[in-house]
Amino acid sequence: MTTILFTPATQAQQSPKGVKNIVLVHGAFADGSSWVKIIPTLKAKGYNVIAVQNPLSSIEEDVAATKRAIALMEGPVLLVGHSYGGMVVTEAGNDPKVAGLLYVCALVPDDNQSVQDVTGAFPAAPGSAEIRPDASGFLSLTSKGIHNNFAQDLTKGEKDLLFVTQGPWSVKATTDKISQAAWKTKPAWCIIGIDDQMVPVALARAEARMIKAKALELKSSHVPMLSMPDKVAAFIIGAAQEL
Repeated sequence: MTTILFTPATQAQQSPKGVKNIVLVHGAFADGSSWVKIIPTLKAKGYNVIAVQNPLSSIEEDVAATKRAIALMEGPVLLVGHSYGGMVVTEAGNDPKVAGLLYVCALVPDDNQSVQDVTGAFPAAPGSAEIRPDASGFLSLTSKGIHNNFAQDLTKGEKDLLFVTQGPWSVKATTDKISQAAWKTKPAWCIIGIDDQMVPVALARAEARMIKAKALELKSSHVPMLSMPDKVAAFIIGAAQEL
């Protein structure tokens, strides 16, 4: 599985303070282009950035893809996960090069938890009713789910594009358990979408309290990095500067 690699900043750019490397991990029904609106801002500020292309096939394989991206970076890394990517970064974050974790509208597990464990304690999000399985054991979102629950604050054209390019998500990945939660030993930040219909606000706030994260609440859908990229990029930069 490949990654999207962005080369280091040019010499004309000043080196950023704190951690200089950022690895971005997409969630279910998505790919590395989830971060396309914030990568230019991070690059302009001098950060080295990789957007991982996870196979969405299992926790193990998605963590392996993320760790390959971490290995490409020279020096400590801020690891950023969106949605199901929160599961992935919680496990991959145990890599010694990871200095901190940042969650964007994400699922955040404790030790030995799966996606189903994390979500099971709260009422199902509206978008979950629009998830459909196929004959091969992979899940996709309906057009209605993308337009009304996943990315309702984007333009119609953007939502149409998300629907046709979505990455199917293995059912296996929803039952796989992580081993050890990296947030127990590393600092964490959270972005919570007030209008998120995929990860309920009550769950997101409970997660932020659990991991003692510095949290930013935005009036956004499940994809604030696409609907409010400037605010998401600024929060990521702030976290990197603190490490």
